[in-house]
Amino acid sequence: MAGGGGDQETNLEYTPTWVVAVVSTVIVAISLLVERILHYGGKYLLKKNQKPLYEALQKIKEELMLLGFISLLLTVSQDRILKICIPKHLTNHWLPCKKDDDAKETVHFQTNFFSLVPGGRRLLAGSANSGYCGAKDKAPLLSLTALHHLHTFIFVLAVSHVTFSALTILFGGIKIRQWKSWEDSIQKEEYNPEEVLSSKVTHVQDHDFVKGRFLGFGKRSTLLSWLHSFVKQFFGSVTKLDYTTLRLGFIMTHCKGNPKFNFHKYMIRVLEADFKKVVGISWYLWLFVVLFLLLNVHGWNAYFWIAFIPFGLLLAVGTKLEHVITQLAGEVAAKHVAVEGDLVVKPSDDHFWFHRPRLVLFLIHIILFQNSFEIAFFFWIWAQYHFNSCIMGQVRYIIPRLVIGVFVQFLCSYSTLPLYAIVTQMGSSFKKEIFDEHIQDGLVVWAKKARRRAINGSSQVVHKESTSPMAVQLTQLETQESAMEEGNAGEIRQATDQPNSKVK
Repeated sequence: MAGGGGDQETNLEYTPTWVVAVVSTVIVAISLLVERILHYGGKYLLKKNQKPLYEALQKIKEELMLLGFISLLLTVSQDRILKICIPKHLTNHWLPCKKDDDAKETVHFQTNFFSLVPGGRRLLAGSANSGYCGAKDKAPLLSLTALHHLHTFIFVLAVSHVTFSALTILFGGIKIRQWKSWEDSIQKEEYNPEEVLSSKVTHVQDHDFVKGRFLGFGKRSTLLSWLHSFVKQFFGSVTKLDYTTLRLGFIMTHCKGNPKFNFHKYMIRVLEADFKKVVGISWYLWLFVVLFLLLNVHGWNAYFWIAFIPFGLLLAVGTKLEHVITQLAGEVAAKHVAVEGDLVVKPSDDHFWFHRPRLVLFLIHIILFQNSFEIAFFFWIWAQYHFNSCIMGQVRYIIPRLVIGVFVQFLCSYSTLPLYAIVTQMGSSFKKEIFDEHIQDGLVVWAKKARRRAINGSSQVVHKESTSPMAVQLTQLETQESAMEEGNAGEIRQATDQPNSKVK
């Protein structure tokens, strides 16, 4: 905040103390209010035993802390950035707007991003073009106004991503909770899978699940099977028969001794745990932001073509998840003509891309972020430069972009996310959310202690206990999740490639 001569702005040396006190009070009060809301929100979630949602809230706090650090870094380093000078001819290339456009348009976005705001508006120290670099007949790397606008965009992007991710989980959760009536109707029946398996014979070809999912389009050709899966994701993506069959397959594979297992409650716990991963902004997502800002050149219409990335990924993920159900039906139909008891599908990682069901969550994370980026970028441009700005682009590109964004948000909430919640349980392993939270914590602690005692060579018996598959895999799961949070791809690969895995 340095002053100057003539047309300079007033710094703190000549600002009334009451003004400084009032502004500081307002800023601190708003910050404390937000902090208290998050704090009491966390206490409420813990009180309601919603530990996964509490952890998601902690993740949001981490993102806010990162935003605060970015804000501080931009503020502290702005003077140094303004003194980085480059030859003027370098500022004539890779522009979002052509310099020979109407001056009122191009004045918004010169040099690398922006220059002066119309009307000679200044921020803090005023125009950088007429300052340090201007005296050297050079241009600043980034103007002060551009720095401020970039600062604002990063904040808008992060808030938009958290907001849209939360809305997606919320609306998707509403859809999944509608399946609770299916679970309740099954639980009310006096039903024991093992007794049913030995008391009746089911003709596979006549089973409604196989007829609906495989015998029609799926049996004729692979292409028709994929086409049917593509269309299926738009309406009736999961039916009660699908839910009942997949639920039975999961129980008979992973918890055969508990026929009354609440599969719906398990899915909800898994979804809440996954929310913590979806709401964060990983390093590769920030890399995408930088890449887009680089390619946002006049005439390329990058903002339009980039909208097709989440759109295409979403359709691919939805089609794949539907096709996994078709494959489960086809696998049973190919192996059996008739079976004792009810039809039981066999969950397997082989049905998923690269044999990794968790890859689907990674793709959904990318879809939600890129869609949030598109919507946030549009509204930021609209608020900062108005609808008719050259950087906004032509209307024929704007309308399809908005329609695609709304469509992706809707389809992901009401179809793809519910599909993910149930179909990814059809892998070879189950997740730790199958246990209640206190059991999870107890098993992990016991496994770590047993392994530590085994390493120290306390006794042969303890060593045998330490190699219990359930305990060891729970410990490996903790290692895997820590590696995911730290972005360590090597650790993730090592944790997920362990043989004979039963818990993931």
